[in-house]
Amino acid sequence: MLRVGLSGGIGSGKSTVARRFEELGAILIDADAVAREVLATGTTGLAKVTERFGAQVLAPDGSLDRSALGARVFGDADSRESLEAITHPLIAARTIELVSRAEPGRVVVHDVPLLVEKHMGAHYHLVVIVDTPTTTRLARLVESRGMSEADARARMAHQASDDQRRSAADVLLDNGTTREALLEQVDRLWRERLVPYADNLVHGRRHRRGEIPVLVPYDEAWPTTAERITERICRVLGERAPEVEHVGSTSVPGLPARDLIDLQLGVADLRAADEPDFVAALTELGFPRSEGNAMDYPKDLLPDPSLWIKRFHGSSDPARVVHLHIREIGSAGWQYALLYRDWLRADSAARDDYLAEKERLAREAVSAEAYRELKEPWFNAIWPRMQAWAQKTGWQD
Repeated sequence: MLRVGLSGGIGSGKSTVARRFEELGAILIDADAVAREVLATGTTGLAKVTERFGAQVLAPDGSLDRSALGARVFGDADSRESLEAITHPLIAARTIELVSRAEPGRVVVHDVPLLVEKHMGAHYHLVVIVDTPTTTRLARLVESRGMSEADARARMAHQASDDQRRSAADVLLDNGTTREALLEQVDRLWRERLVPYADNLVHGRRHRRGEIPVLVPYDEAWPTTAERITERICRVLGERAPEVEHVGSTSVPGLPARDLIDLQLGVADLRAADEPDFVAALTELGFPRSEGNAMDYPKDLLPDPSLWIKRFHGSSDPARVVHLHIREIGSAGWQYALLYRDWLRADSAARDDYLAEKERLAREAVSAEAYRELKEPWFNAIWPRMQAWAQKTGWQD
């Protein structure tokens, strides 16, 4: 199944988006509804809350008086931590139960108001943020919910900033105009990205682009995108992924490149990358193994093919191409990728030379595969320059 985290600031229109996803066929899990469910009358959760905070947090009918409980924990860190120690495990267990019921191929949308604040992004294949101007959200809270402006501003101040939410987003939905415009974005996202992504996950299939390679201007979002993906990989692999680095052209600030993220996962022993559970974990995350791409091109200075063996996984996401190169730490391919990146970052002349080569090859290549192969003579020829720079600067991997 495809797991999507949905969030946005208070008053952003997130509920409108959540309802639309459900109408389109998503399984919607509302974090607030789950939180209410685990503290409903007669539950273990409510009994524990009553034991900790006293009967004064109960309404006359025995249900939870949320206002009274809020008054107890607001501004009291110890009380809030005690409440979270009770509720968080219950909410997590119930959420896992609901997710586990989803059939293969389904899209599960988890509506979480504090997704960014709780650093939950790594738990999903994608994070969708409803991005709404602060002034618009403020007006909605005052006009539609009857809040005072002071109360609305106070609630907004206790949430993540707009910049923090944007950094956490794989997808930004602009809700600065009309409801209809917002729903059109949701429909397009569902049709063009989420449904094919979920289908690729079912079949363990990498999304492939066969078009002629196109260079685009450097995108300031590339490093943040690589960081989000890295966090997801590290979460599912744990100690089996001791090192994940953003490499390739998109890791070099200011360098135009093809819009794809190259990541290098370093492992102590490449045989670990062939373990079934290792491959399965990456496949479920959306990075199936791509067979037939098990070696980097050997370079003249180190022609032994055994030094250039790797494993390769590609992304299932139809809107974000990711190449995941798995190499043994200390191998020639592993060292080359890091040295090449750092050399380009430090040497403006090297960047200019490489850009000129990339632009020439992009004009000549008839496919992405041809482009990759045509670059190899350049990669082979410049290694002495890289080594000279490493010796001069004392570079170490």
